[in-house]
Amino acid sequence: MAAPHVYQTRAIVLRQSKIGEADRIVTIYTPELGKLKAIAKGACRPGSKLGGNVEPLTYSSMMLAKGRNLDIITQSQTIDAFLALRKDLWHMACGLYTLELVDSSTLENSENSPLFDLLLNALRWLCQSENDKTVVRYFELHLLHHLGYRPQLRRCVNCNSSLNPVINFFSYGQGGILCPHCNQKEPVPRPLSVDALKVLRLWQGCDYATASRVKMSSKLSSELKQVMQGYMRYLFQRELKSMAWLEELEKKSLVDNNYGTN
Repeated sequence: MAAPHVYQTRAIVLRQSKIGEADRIVTIYTPELGKLKAIAKGACRPGSKLGGNVEPLTYSSMMLAKGRNLDIITQSQTIDAFLALRKDLWHMACGLYTLELVDSSTLENSENSPLFDLLLNALRWLCQSENDKTVVRYFELHLLHHLGYRPQLRRCVNCNSSLNPVINFFSYGQGGILCPHCNQKEPVPRPLSVDALKVLRLWQGCDYATASRVKMSSKLSSELKQVMQGYMRYLFQRELKSMAWLEELEKKSLVDNNYGTN
């Protein structure tokens, strides 16, 4: 049966770029079709009904028409604009990071409805939570699961032995934890503390409500960030712009806080 000429879908806007004087190419993520690009005609014109509904960090209900090369967004109505994220630079940066991660790690027209749900929930958690770093780390870990890169955290990925409560090592190349003995063959070891491994194991198997109750020191939080983002860089072979922006904002915050205490 031929695909319908016009179809409706829910979509999270990942990014957009201007084309010509008035139009935009919009990259969206949908529950049924995965990632796709579409044209929003006239979206740049003042007073356009599409304009605000096709901005990044917008969850919308869209009507699209099949096009020769790219489909065309004919209608869009915002379901959630995640206004709490737009009021705070740090939270907005966290939200944009989740969008860029999905955009960078997925192919077009590859359905992954659990990943859509994870992204939508992460944006909502960021709006409601003060544990923004927990949201981001939890999102990264479960994004890996939905993409087929779930790290092995229970046994050594090399010798398959149980892991003892000592400093073990995260192998990006082998996708999991190496015991101290097997780590000797690893060219660039990434030490992982006992507490960090405990948190990753918990988060890998629990819901976000449980994950959000974990209290972490700044040292542990920093260790988890370095491990997870190092793995992301290895897998996707690129430095995400939003990741660098988060680093810059975090450094500026630390400088400002230190200055304020002098």
